[in-house]
Amino acid sequence: MKTRLLCLALLAVPALAAEPALRPSARLLFKQPEMLQAGRCVIYEEGGAGWIVSEPRFFLRGKVIAAEVKTRRLGHCPVVPGKSIEQYSREEFNRHALAYPCVPADAAERDEQIGMVRLQVADWETPHERKAANAGRLYRGMFIDRALKQGMEIDLEADLLKVCEG
Repeated sequence: MKTRLLCLALLAVPALAAEPALRPSARLLFKQPEMLQAGRCVIYEEGGAGWIVSEPRFFLRGKVIAAEVKTRRLGHCPVVPGKSIEQYSREEFNRHALAYPCVPADAAERDEQIGMVRLQVADWETPHERKAANAGRLYRGMFIDRALKQGMEIDLEADLLKVCEG
């Protein structure tokens, strides 16, 4: 009997190892599915850093259409030789943002489970200063490389969103 249990345990280990890892966004959907129900108002925010003088806060607000956990192959992050991400042009930053989540060049590609939320855009405020070109997904009326329009649909990882207040 003990031998059978040991054999079963040994056979289960490779099966568990093949299961894609859960990203924080997927864990959030499993632990708090009610937070991202269809019709719920959610907000994505960028900026606001600083203790004494804080940066302006930019946002994109919308309504949840759907939320699901997907398995995604994480490829290597695009890299611009000789530049850090802070030095990227907007086009270089967009290429990185579209590939995210991704793994560094020295890591193996892998599958992970990601909690994705499709939302319908209601309103937004984006930065326009040149220094914000590689600071986030929101810039000059755009979400990464798409012009923002009321009613358009976008996908974001669940852990990047907050429920709207009030």
